[in-house]
Amino acid sequence: MTLAVSKKIREYMQSGSWIRRMFEAGIALKRQYGDDSVFDLSLGNPVTEPPPEFKRELLRLARDPMSGMHRYMPNAGYPATREAVAAQLREETGLPFTAGEIVMTCGAAAGMNVVLKAILEPGDEVIILAPYFVEYCYYTDNCGGVPRIVDTDESFNLDIAALEKAMGPRTRAIVINSPNNPSGVVYPDAALRELGALLHRTEERYGREVFILSDEPYRKLIYDGLEYPQIYRYHHASVALTSHSKDLALPGERIGYVAVNPGYKDRAELMDGVIFCNRTLGFVNAPALMQHLVRVLQDVTVDVADYQRKRDWLYRELTGMGYDTVKPQGAFYFFPRSPVEDDTEFVEALLEWKVLAVPGRGFGRNGYFRIAYCAEDRVLEGALEGLRQAARKYGL
Repeated sequence: MTLAVSKKIREYMQSGSWIRRMFEAGIALKRQYGDDSVFDLSLGNPVTEPPPEFKRELLRLARDPMSGMHRYMPNAGYPATREAVAAQLREETGLPFTAGEIVMTCGAAAGMNVVLKAILEPGDEVIILAPYFVEYCYYTDNCGGVPRIVDTDESFNLDIAALEKAMGPRTRAIVINSPNNPSGVVYPDAALRELGALLHRTEERYGREVFILSDEPYRKLIYDGLEYPQIYRYHHASVALTSHSKDLALPGERIGYVAVNPGYKDRAELMDGVIFCNRTLGFVNAPALMQHLVRVLQDVTVDVADYQRKRDWLYRELTGMGYDTVKPQGAFYFFPRSPVEDDTEFVEALLEWKVLAVPGRGFGRNGYFRIAYCAEDRVLEGALEGLRQAARKYGL
């Protein structure tokens, strides 16, 4: 009998996202025990409300709408919005960005898909650093590519030696995500310089360009006064993909952009390809209303200090219980080592105390688990008892 879905998709669905699986388990627990008795740290779905500037601009547009503001626009987005993004990037990077290097997209996920579709030949390899956001593998497959997983080191930083071994004649791109989901690590300047030098050597050796695709939804959520290392300075063929899901707390609005390095010599052709794929993959254009809104919000961010407060408090609590974890430098996740080798066993044990986390294997790194601290304080506080009981159970 013919299956309703393809064999490949059936397999992907069976091995698919642990994040969504735990989120759905949380829904079931909440129905059984009530919302206040379940402590869901599984999904990076910020409870922080958008900044007041967003609400003011939304009300202004609702009260005084522009003629035609909901119609089609160029597939790359409104010129004024693209120029506003470029102006902010000029200020942040010191590079001569123009609207011609920007494509507005339906979030960073759409941006990743359209860029991969534009650059990959069938069978090209895309290096993905573990731990990673699991959808990267599916995005690569969507576009005919082959994921090549390379572990980071014990501190979740770039392992340049391992990357050099993984580079080959079919290598076309490397995806980096900094601040990283799930570890919260920000890749330092020195490591990114080494990566740029490695890609230059690889290009010389095999005679083809290798792109850095930098997934940056957490770029503005950085702690302790760290400066974000802008990827463009490290490699000519570099493209950033970002969204306003986290920095403006708008995950459901699906608004972001692609930014191509203004120093990349073939950027005009690449931009044409990205714009074409934005249309033909069915995204057509980024949401019109959100483009109007983020045009005036490029220098606005949610309260990062509040996330840092949560991080500092939770780090003290977790390490005090005996958990071994890297202290996040950005984003809003912890990725502690599991007290037992089987991280799914540990995550399932946490359900006894109605605490939801995600096993590390869901991010390509067995032996760890992820907790998202973008939740309300009461949820974080309520989860502590379960984490403490689990630590005792496993002898931390």
